[in-house]
Amino acid sequence: MRRPRAGFTIIEILVVVAIFGLLVSLLLPTVQVAREAARRTQCSSNLRQIALAAANHVAIEKRFPLGSESRRWDDRPNFPHQYFRWSVLAHLAPYYEETDLLQSLDLTVPLYISFNPALVAPQNKPIVKLTVPLFLCPSDRRLAVAEDFGPANYVGCTGSGLDGTPFSTDGLFFVNSSVRPHEIADGLSKTVAFSESILGEGETDTTDSAFANPDTAYAFVMRAPLTDPICRAAARWNKEDLRGFSWANGEYRTTLYNHARRPNDPEIDCIGVVMSTSDKARLYAAYGWRAARSRHAGGVNVVMADGSGQFVSDSVDPAVWKALATRAGGEAAGL
Repeated sequence: MRRPRAGFTIIEILVVVAIFGLLVSLLLPTVQVAREAARRTQCSSNLRQIALAAANHVAIEKRFPLGSESRRWDDRPNFPHQYFRWSVLAHLAPYYEETDLLQSLDLTVPLYISFNPALVAPQNKPIVKLTVPLFLCPSDRRLAVAEDFGPANYVGCTGSGLDGTPFSTDGLFFVNSSVRPHEIADGLSKTVAFSESILGEGETDTTDSAFANPDTAYAFVMRAPLTDPICRAAARWNKEDLRGFSWANGEYRTTLYNHARRPNDPEIDCIGVVMSTSDKARLYAAYGWRAARSRHAGGVNVVMADGSGQFVSDSVDPAVWKALATRAGGEAAGL
């Protein structure tokens, strides 16, 4: 009479391992998809929280917050007005659910009290350096990309793009903007307020075209307004700082974008600067064509002026995309 076998043969073990490996290989993509879906949902939730803060601002101030700031500093009347630069995210500081991190921001002084070298006022320096989870999409790398500033994935919409101007644009947010709800003739639900953009990577202030990646870089030119030939002739990228390097800074490299290009457009973003003017309100102003960009497959999150969230495909019709950026363009476009 034979004794029953104790244990397994090598062949049986190998078969079990192979089956287990096959199951893992089948399940892993599903797990990754589920995780990204959760990250995309959290990203959309962050945008809605920012939109809620903007709605609270409207309820109290009767207008949307400004997109960026350019004004005279009384302590130094000859100081360039553009150095104020406080962003829409900074101006919403009192209206977030978690305001304790940003409560002490002093917006009565410029963001930069010097620009050669660039210096932040002592009372603001430890605050603008904070990495704020609300301002970061979990699908991106969630790391600071500048030594003295906290990063931001979320950006306010200036409008359709025009010539890249940050002044008096056709969207909700621009330099010294003060848009009231009744001025959004296209409808709050059909006007984009905020979207997202990928944090920058690579070398700063480089002439090496190897770093000209449309997803993570921007072209830089010493001219403004922008034109296609000017931007396509650029030979410099990531001037001084990477994209999204500061949630406090209200410019196209950081917290503003427009719909001149489609989401995740294959053409690289372009930034130009006003370098020569006697107008202190415009000196050093940054013009830009900056697209909404994300790490999500196939599109980007947006939140409308009424606080509703949408996911917009990369293949969205360009005319519809531009129509959604304007507050009073007279278009009937919707998503």
